[in-house]
Amino acid sequence: MNYSSPLDFWLQSAAEAFGTPSYVYIASAIEHRAAALRAAFGDRFALSFAAKSNPNPAMLDFMRRHVEFLDVSSIGEFRTALAAGWLPERISFTGPGKRGFEIREAIEGGVGELILESVREAVLADEEARKLGLVQRVLIRVAPPSVPKGFGDQMAGRPSAFGIDWEVAAEEIPRIASLVNLRIVGLHIYSGTQCLKAEAICENYRNFLQIFGEIYEAGLPPPEKLVFGSGLGIPYHDGDLPLDLDAVAAGISIDLEAFTSQPRFTDTRLVLELGRYLVGEAGYFLTRVIAIKESRGVRMGICDGGMNNHLPASGHFGMVMHRNYAMHKVGGYGEPEKVNLVGPLCTSIDRLAIGAALPRIEEGDLIAIHNSGAYGLTASPIHFISHAPPSEVMVEADGLRDITYIRALPLAAH
Repeated sequence: MNYSSPLDFWLQSAAEAFGTPSYVYIASAIEHRAAALRAAFGDRFALSFAAKSNPNPAMLDFMRRHVEFLDVSSIGEFRTALAAGWLPERISFTGPGKRGFEIREAIEGGVGELILESVREAVLADEEARKLGLVQRVLIRVAPPSVPKGFGDQMAGRPSAFGIDWEVAAEEIPRIASLVNLRIVGLHIYSGTQCLKAEAICENYRNFLQIFGEIYEAGLPPPEKLVFGSGLGIPYHDGDLPLDLDAVAAGISIDLEAFTSQPRFTDTRLVLELGRYLVGEAGYFLTRVIAIKESRGVRMGICDGGMNNHLPASGHFGMVMHRNYAMHKVGGYGEPEKVNLVGPLCTSIDRLAIGAALPRIEEGDLIAIHNSGAYGLTASPIHFISHAPPSEVMVEADGLRDITYIRALPLAAH
């Protein structure tokens, strides 16, 4: 695989300026991805960014100019989003474990929509809204009965903390509709993630459309907003084929047009909720080889960053079998040879690559792990063994910017 020298220039510059381990995000790559989504789907979808995929405040600020909405999954993310400049009415709040004080603060803070995961949560939200003398806009999350093959994390057709099961929706949605301090403005479905098959994604969206249609046949007022959990995947591993976004758009466009031509849906805004597809491929995790070891016939590179900084790359974030992330040796050329890359932690599960094919690595070499813009730093056990957290760097048109979110804790005095 060939890597452009401009990329390696920026990666090397980031490592020299801010040290390693570090995350580097290429702003132009995110802009191009958002533009590609709009070019593919036209005006059929508005875009919503899932903050949980990368809640760095600078990233949230950047995304304000590239997507219409933001979805948060905790009151902490809500606070971060407000501090980053997001208007509360552009924010939705999802997640199955919302506590009373979180719901109260979100409602009082003017959150655009609460996404309800259960009748219990609806009752709690209704009570908090009543105390505040408000009527809160809500979306109801529905857990569908099935998801097509080809999705990574599947959240349909099995016991789930997420949403109201489709099988009982006909009984439970009217109970929510009867709560006077809530106003149902739409529905939300997210049934699977990380799919690289255009046909499966289209089939999944058709399932969503059928569910939306059947629920609104039962008499709810026409929806203002219907949220599609995108499920769009990125090619994490060597050999993965990138998703054909144009094929997705071509395969579902007729269905979307037929759906929105129905009188009850002509004024409905369809929203595509995305995280990793917007920012994942724009990010690189940089780690430096601090030692080389030969052990029982295997060449190993011991790196200054490991699973404490990047749990997904180590294979411990929803991966059944470990597969190496795509990676390269920055500025490295030559015949590839197999090498194991491990982190600095005192555990045998701290591994970044097993049998990776890289040009011969030596002490001091810089390794870039691809597809690290989403679910990287904040999905990792950064406090394990008390190494300093990595830096975060944004590559923008005018150069590098330090956007480090989690700073090292000061060492105690001795």
